[in-house]
Amino acid sequence: MIQTQKLTKIFTIGKNEEVPAVLGLTLSIQKGEVFGFLGPNGAGKTTTVRMLTSLIGPTSGQAWVNGFSIREEGQDIRRSVGILTENPGLYKGLSALKNLTIYANLYDVEDVSGQVAKYLQMLGLWNRRDDPVGGFSKGMRQKLAIARALLHEPKVLFLDEPTSALDPEAARLVRSFIAELGSQGRTIFMCTHNLEEADHLCDRIGIFRSHLIEIDTPEALRRKYFGRQVVFHLRTAEQSWLAGIKALEGVQAVQLIDQKLVVDLQDPEKLNPQIIRILVKAGADIQFVGELRHSLEDIYLQTIRDAGTEAVSV
Repeated sequence: MIQTQKLTKIFTIGKNEEVPAVLGLTLSIQKGEVFGFLGPNGAGKTTTVRMLTSLIGPTSGQAWVNGFSIREEGQDIRRSVGILTENPGLYKGLSALKNLTIYANLYDVEDVSGQVAKYLQMLGLWNRRDDPVGGFSKGMRQKLAIARALLHEPKVLFLDEPTSALDPEAARLVRSFIAELGSQGRTIFMCTHNLEEADHLCDRIGIFRSHLIEIDTPEALRRKYFGRQVVFHLRTAEQSWLAGIKALEGVQAVQLIDQKLVVDLQDPEKLNPQIIRILVKAGADIQFVGELRHSLEDIYLQTIRDAGTEAVSV
């Protein structure tokens, strides 16, 4: 649904100064995929979204969205995608109902009143439909902007910081809504600084800083950067128990921390039973066993620190 080939955008400031924003971005996002685009402020994420939605043109390279070229078929792209910008522009003096009606007509929606009512109800704004948008909270305006992006039932949705500055209840509603959209087979390209949100919602993530540094599922990136660690919580622990565990093929490291045995493993599902048998035979009382799960924040920070690596393409 979204493909880019060496997509590049360089801004010119004054007569001579060039500022690279996006360099050689090559990626492929499949139908129904929720893709998280992560990177620090100024990394070029919003510029990428603007190119993919044909709001600005690239300096070089090419991209296709819904089968349309961003260079030759920009109007088709703008008609076929939904977009939530970080600062959505709404008519503050008009009601929520009037705002959505205007945009539904611009998109040539067939059943304008039906579509407007559908999304106002789905996002919990129906009871405020006649109120001026200028009196809405940040969260209410954000939900209204999401409704606006969905009026014409786009197959591809671009979301730039969809839960930015929302209170926990509103953010939870928006996240649930995004998950539901993904389950419907829509393709979602989401820029976010909320790494826990990206971990929960995204099938794959791309970590970006002018160029693409990493791209994979959150779980695959965890294994790449940190491997898998299992923690055996023991009533008491003896240093002498470590030797038998270290001798197992596939055990990469063993640490004894207080009464916890931390083991780096290639295949916990295979090795955990063997380790438990060794510990029980040695007289250990095992209280419980759990896998240490690194956060997406750990992966992100490690990747950004190593940002001198070569760009990748998938």
